[in-house]
Amino acid sequence: MTNSELHTVNLPFHDKGDRRVWIYVPEHNENEKLPVVYMTDGQNLFDDNATPCGSWEVVKAVENEIKNGLSGAVIVGIDNGNVYRDSELTPKCIGEIQLRELLNDIFTPQGEIFDDFLMNTVVPYVEENFPVRTDRRGRAICGSSSGGLMSFFSGVEHSGFFSFIGAFSPAFLCYTNDDWRKYLLNKMTDNMPYLYIYCGNGDELEQMIFESVEEMYDLLPETGYPYDMMNEVILFENEHNEKAWREIFPDFLHTFLSNL
Repeated sequence: MTNSELHTVNLPFHDKGDRRVWIYVPEHNENEKLPVVYMTDGQNLFDDNATPCGSWEVVKAVENEIKNGLSGAVIVGIDNGNVYRDSELTPKCIGEIQLRELLNDIFTPQGEIFDDFLMNTVVPYVEENFPVRTDRRGRAICGSSSGGLMSFFSGVEHSGFFSFIGAFSPAFLCYTNDDWRKYLLNKMTDNMPYLYIYCGNGDELEQMIFESVEEMYDLLPETGYPYDMMNEVILFENEHNEKAWREIFPDFLHTFLSNL
């Protein structure tokens, strides 16, 4: 049996210098290959002092799955770029950005760069150096807010690569329904990932996101997304913060691991 470990590594993030990536590997049998969840906002996943609302406590969630007899999972967290976070986690190709007043003055959508970093730098490094499964079924992607938008985008863009998407409080409201419809109609395949969408409704931002999540949930089947591959969870009292995402992450993780 190999003990659990939390690693960090700095990998080259295009012309932006190096970016820290966290890799948590739970206790596992030697030569065992574990499912893997790639996640945004790596600094908020493990460090309880990272935000005023604490961390996601992903290690506890993984340990609880193991205690309950399911497989563990490797968690790969990619740090955000702080003031550049929204820019890095918002794709340009979907359409014209809406509600720019919610974004900072330096915002420029660059999500395609993050997606390239994930797929062509982070994933190859992880698969070469850690005991992760390299089949589609064993891979998931997850994030919140702009990170939820980015996880949805990468999951749809690479539907043959990821089997599960966790889109928590996703910033779908950055684009119009018409732009989403055009984008999605060009992305549907016969093998779309299972989509786990979560949202709260407990503060002003989450209320705005809730409306766009409801619209997206109606739009997805219209564009061909299989209805039986979608799950929407709404916790109306929850606000837009790590406390809420910490609360829902164990259910997403359990759903993913239960379907392996």
